[in-house]
Amino acid sequence: MTKIKQAEIFQVGEPAAAGGATWAGNSILLKLTTSDGMVGWGEAVPTLRVQPVIQSLHEVARVYVGKDPFDTEKNIHEWHRHDFYLPVSFESTTALSAFDIACWDLMGKYLNTPVHRLTGGAFRSSVKLYANGWYDGCVTPEQFGTRAKKYAKMGYTALKFDPFGNYYDYIDEKGLERAYERVRAVRDYTNGKVSLLIEHHGRFNPTSAIMIARRLRDFDPLFMEEPVHPDNMRGLKKYRNAVDVRVALGERLLTKEQVVFVLQNNLADFLQVDLTNIGGITVAKKAASIAEAYGVEMAFHNAFGPVQNAATIQLDASIPNFLIQESFYDCFPKWKRSLIRNAYRVTDGRCNVPDKPGLSIEIDEEILETHKASGQEPFNPSEPVWVVKDTWHP
Repeated sequence: MTKIKQAEIFQVGEPAAAGGATWAGNSILLKLTTSDGMVGWGEAVPTLRVQPVIQSLHEVARVYVGKDPFDTEKNIHEWHRHDFYLPVSFESTTALSAFDIACWDLMGKYLNTPVHRLTGGAFRSSVKLYANGWYDGCVTPEQFGTRAKKYAKMGYTALKFDPFGNYYDYIDEKGLERAYERVRAVRDYTNGKVSLLIEHHGRFNPTSAIMIARRLRDFDPLFMEEPVHPDNMRGLKKYRNAVDVRVALGERLLTKEQVVFVLQNNLADFLQVDLTNIGGITVAKKAASIAEAYGVEMAFHNAFGPVQNAATIQLDASIPNFLIQESFYDCFPKWKRSLIRNAYRVTDGRCNVPDKPGLSIEIDEEILETHKASGQEPFNPSEPVWVVKDTWHP
């Protein structure tokens, strides 16, 4: 019987320019090697917590090394038994997710089949994508519109973007008007043929979020993403009772139990759990099934690296309640696309689902050396880590 023999952790990236997108400057990859030499890959989320996440990966390794990678449920349960703060620790859940993803990669390779055939089979052979990250450097409505037109011509039929500049918690009339003009420009420059996904980054109080929804309602956005601070569930209820826009959220949900709470309370129309946050493919699949029972469609959060992207699209391929998939592929730095030898290419706003074993990726390990990183991520005290580059302006 095969066992996990070794867990290796790689911090890779490139220096992020001061001024934004520091979350994209590093990736944390996990390489699991079994007793008979098979290799599986996973990915964890870095977001300004690179070192704590790396340390958490070392902790989770103490449970997984020596275990059978096929025992996904048992292995997760074992870590849950040891980690007292798993339900409320992002560092713990993302580390666990990386191990789970790598185990699914191993299972597919041992069985010589792609992951999606192990999670339900091929419900679809290609995945519809929306672009994110496309509006870096955009401040004026014209800049937003011109860039949106470019991505529409590339074949994307949906674009997500944050039109709120440097407003946080509260937004005034001037901010509302600027956001309105930016959204209008995206609509007009794309001739109204692109679905609008409005990213709030979970940064507004309920009153401001309600003001935004009422102001932007004319554009009939496909969804408003994380309109209020994610810890303010009462505020989200207030928002849902006050406006009739569609809501998507879930990237900061860490457990399936949190998913149940959100859906039982009708707090979201679409669910955006993140495979690298919630417990890997094993728990994300459960979250999708819970959502299906509530008639809620999935639009997985997918903002970090190519291994996460590969795992997410494999799961997209097999679930019945799929809506649309977030993609940064056309905004990835070259090294991220090359890291998996440019697999999962995007054509006309879609990605064909690969059918090679496991995650269907081949890691270029030279890039792990040439882009080796260390230490903490860059920190800019004047701009939050989650901002798309050069958009934190009035």
